[in-house]
Amino acid sequence: MTRFPLRAGALALCALAIAACGSSSSSGNGEASKSANQILSDAVSAAQGASSVRVSGSITDNGQPVSVDLKLVNGKGGSGSMTIQGAPVQIVDVNNTLYMNGSDAFWSKVGGGSAVVALLHGKWLKAPATGNFSSLANLTSIHALFSQLLNSHGTLTKGSTKTVNGQSAIAITDTAKSGTIYVATTGKPYPLQLAKSGSGGGAVNFSQYGQSVSLSVPANSIDISKLHG
Repeated sequence: MTRFPLRAGALALCALAIAACGSSSSSGNGEASKSANQILSDAVSAAQGASSVRVSGSITDNGQPVSVDLKLVNGKGGSGSMTIQGAPVQIVDVNNTLYMNGSDAFWSKVGGGSAVVALLHGKWLKAPATGNFSSLANLTSIHALFSQLLNSHGTLTKGSTKTVNGQSAIAITDTAKSGTIYVATTGKPYPLQLAKSGSGGGAVNFSQYGQSVSLSVPANSIDISKLHG
């Protein structure tokens, strides 16, 4: 198993995955009066400082749906599930080791061949969170996920304030990518949502900042180094 053709979908999700449910404080945090670039910078810093967060939502990449539901723990990894081009996979990333329990369709798309599909049916695959799998691993890293957002945007413009996920938020739009980030204007300036229109449209939300998340290494996983092909 030497190739991993899902990188584009994972990177598209990295660029889109911005949303969160922040503090319930009713007092303004001053973000609405700042420049668009400063608001985004503050939002990324706030998110990267969170001890944990849930990432959930869906987008369309190259005409195919990509959905995600992951819980991330700062500095440790994350766990949850993704569905890419109709193929679901469970993911656990603990201390830079990635574990995947995919459907037969997922392993087939990965390119392992029928023998690998049969071998991994119902089982966890263990792999380093680098190389071919680094784009998936980046989705389970709070720091990497938000760094991708900060480093990949185009020209930003500030929009109006609206209620997003039950909280007041200021809109920041990336005109080149047709994406709008909503950043909390009360409490910590967490990103609340990024909504994207067009062929790659969809939305991803972050919620449950700071809630307790337990990461467990799956038992009886198969090490990728034992596979050949």
